[in-house]
Amino acid sequence: MNFLTSYIHYVGCFALVLIGLYVALVKSNLIKVIIGINLIDTGVNLFLVATGYLGGGTAPIFSKAAEQSQEMVDPVPQALVLTAIVIGVSVLALALALAIKVYDHNGTLDLRKLKGLKW
Repeated sequence: MNFLTSYIHYVGCFALVLIGLYVALVKSNLIKVIIGINLIDTGVNLFLVATGYLGGGTAPIFSKAAEQSQEMVDPVPQALVLTAIVIGVSVLALALALAIKVYDHNGTLDLRKLKGLKW
């Protein structure tokens, strides 16, 4: 039980990625596929934050704690995740806008029906 409680962050990230992968590969509705891709993105972002986490660590700022640098939390994964969140929201907005245009043009969001359409 100690193993599971010490790595619960990684288990949650892995579960989010697996659920998102399942939804993106199995579902045929375009909106559900976009949600699945967003779940994968969220799981990866949480994994990056979890890798930089240090139990009992201090904030990476200049203070008296700077002398004990081994107890500071790594700020690089946090900065990467902030950038990834902005990119992820932009991609999500673009994908949803494209889904709206696909629906307006074809009248359906079912990927099986859209796959059979020809130019």
